[in-house]
Amino acid sequence: MLYASVCHTDLLFANGFPIPVFPRVMGHEGVGVVESIGEGVTGLREGDLVIPTHVAECRTCENCMSEKTNLCLKYPISYNGLMLDGSSRMTIGGQTAYHAFSCSTWCQYMVINLNFLLKIDPKTPLPDATFLSCGFSTGYGAAWKEPMLQNASSVAVFGLGPVGLGAIKGAKSQGAIKVIGIDKNPMKEAKGQAFGMTDFINPEQSDKPIAELVKDLTGGMGVDYSLECTGVPPLINQAILSTKLGTGKIIQIGVPEEANVNINILELLFGRTLKGSIFGGLKPKTDLPIIFEKCKNREIQLDELKSHEIKLGDANKVSELLKQPDCVKVLINI
Repeated sequence: MLYASVCHTDLLFANGFPIPVFPRVMGHEGVGVVESIGEGVTGLREGDLVIPTHVAECRTCENCMSEKTNLCLKYPISYNGLMLDGSSRMTIGGQTAYHAFSCSTWCQYMVINLNFLLKIDPKTPLPDATFLSCGFSTGYGAAWKEPMLQNASSVAVFGLGPVGLGAIKGAKSQGAIKVIGIDKNPMKEAKGQAFGMTDFINPEQSDKPIAELVKDLTGGMGVDYSLECTGVPPLINQAILSTKLGTGKIIQIGVPEEANVNINILELLFGRTLKGSIFGGLKPKTDLPIIFEKCKNREIQLDELKSHEIKLGDANKVSELLKQPDCVKVLINI
């Protein structure tokens, strides 16, 4: 591993969600160089620059052959702390240590299944490669792949972390004309504007519910699409209420701290659609190279993302760094 970065999901793992298995080596975003390969591995060789992808794409199963989902049936997402063969490749003091998804990037070395790796251009800036292995790409993909956004659409993005900023950029790239960013941190307004946001709502500056503030910006109608990037249960319902009656679509990207949340089912019955999204609906082999190419051509610029850089030995400080108002993305230099 060369670099890693921090995603909100890492903190959920650290808190024992969804399965409390410890000790656990965190991290699923990163970039590294292939140090060695095992028997039967093809398509990669020592020295290749790669990123981990917690979603696989076998290109042969029913799901991978479909345009409906990016969730591979042959190589499913692993979140129980073990590799797909039921083993762990890490120990601490002779005790089994558990993985984060199919990898653990906050580490000097990582053993990973070939199907969860993507070879990338060796000229790719390493921080960009790290940020594109999950966070920003997840948001970008959710706006690009999941709702099939139409030109002249209106979009509300809840939470302007790296995923939300990716969602803003993805919505703009699909021709959205109104992109409303929602965050209680006033410093996120400038970040959102850098990626194409047209309007900003700080909920703490008004007594109105967020959905009403969104409707105030859309002629009382609401938006065509809401992309919920926080996982905060009350915001999920505000995302639902912020969309148009009868046709509104809500893409749930953020992961709640609890597996079960209360949903306003009545508002869904009025014709709205709520859909969950993993990795923004992106297929790693098919879609990620397109995003990397856009970065190479400067259609997507990630300079605004990195706010902090730390050494691997300081990784335990990330939860405190994320609480700082100017924090967007923490890069771990390994």
